[in-house]
This record gives sequence, structure tokens and C-alpha cells, in this order.
Amino acid sequence: MSKLVIGVAAGRKYDNYARWMNQSPDLELVKLSYEEDNLSKVTGCKGILLTGGEDVHPRHFGRAGYVDQFRLDDIDEARDAFELKVLATAHRKRMPILGICRGMQIANVFLGGTLIPDIVTFGRSNHTKLEEGKDRSHEIWLREETRLGDIARTIRGEVNSAHHQAIDLLGEGLSMNCVSPDGVIEGAEVKDPDEYPFLMLVQWHPERMTPQNSPFSSGLRDAFVSAARKYR
Repeated sequence: MSKLVIGVAAGRKYDNYARWMNQSPDLELVKLSYEEDNLSKVTGCKGILLTGGEDVHPRHFGRAGYVDQFRLDDIDEARDAFELKVLATAHRKRMPILGICRGMQIANVFLGGTLIPDIVTFGRSNHTKLEEGKDRSHEIWLREETRLGDIARTIRGEVNSAHHQAIDLLGEGLSMNCVSPDGVIEGAEVKDPDEYPFLMLVQWHPERMTPQNSPFSSGLRDAFVSAARKYR
């Protein structure tokens, strides 16, 4: 049986994503990281999963001063540089991409978008983890006639939340597909599926959602894997 190779960006909680993805015996996950210097592995993949983690350095969207202004101290510039190269290869080849949390943010930056450095400072609700370390949860409102809407088959849903940054201006070719009640963009996707068949970005963490059979968890994963199977 030939393997369906999915590239997964390395990060602190890589194993969570690997467990979430490993639901089919024909899947082979390739851990992509600057430590292993294995950018060449991207060309052998059928899809790319961009995972959560550190803040994207704001110099990549022309706001280097945000580091001091907002005291951003959880940054890995080597990871940024590597994953922007991963995105350049995957995007050029129109490879299916699923971005989660930081993955959503770096993909948006790659496409020319910008980020809110701290959503509470910018007048939005707190989306970070609760004091006891558990994810928050909140509602999202979905736009109709979007790929996410087709996956979820609903216009409202509940997702987990553990982030302090978010998309500000959307990158080129992206459109918002869902938003939290306080106006934070919680999901984005490619505007023209004929131009790019699958590019889905979400701010929540489907890999650790409860329940896992939610369309916002397993539904996303299954849609991503299905797109990877169709990739040529």
C-alpha cells in the first residue's frame, strides 16, 4: 500500500498533532523542522499541516516595533524562517494546507496579511487559556457558502480557545469564513477554490477539542486528508 505523506510542522506539542492525524493506516507523517533541516521533504508531501506555538515575529509584516511595544518574548525566528520556506514551496505547488493557531497566523503573514499582536490590548475579549491551564471555549459564527460551512453544516458552533494574537488584515487570496462574537477572525480560507483547491486556516485547536467527533475537529481533519488524497 502506498503511503499518503503529510508534512507536519514541528513544535512544542507536535505529538498532539501526530496523534490527531494518525487515524488512517496509509498515512505517513513527516516532521518538518529547522532542527532537522529537511525542507527538501516538502516536495514529497501531499499536504502540509502548520501547527501552533510561538508568536510570528512582527518584522515579517512590517511591525518589528511590536516586539518591544507589546513585550513579545515567545518568538522563534529560526522556526519562522523555515516555515515561510515550507509555505513558499507548498503554495507554489498548490498543495493542500491546514493551518492551526500559529499556523493560521504565519500563513496569513506569508500571503501579505498582518496580525493583531495582543487582542485584549486591541479591545477584544480574552482568548487565552484559563488560569487553571484549560482552554477557554466560545462560539463562532460561520459565513454561509464557504468551504468551512460545507464541512461543518452549520452557521454557529463552539470551539476551544488558547491564543493572544489573531489576524488583523487578511492576506492576499484569503477570505474570512468564521468570526467570534467579539469580532476576532477565527477562520479563513482561499477565496477561489478553482485557483487553490484546499487552504484552510483556523484559530482554535482541533487536535485537542472535546469532543473529537466535532465537525470543527475530525471534520476539518477528514476534509484536509481527503484533499491530500486528491492532490497530484
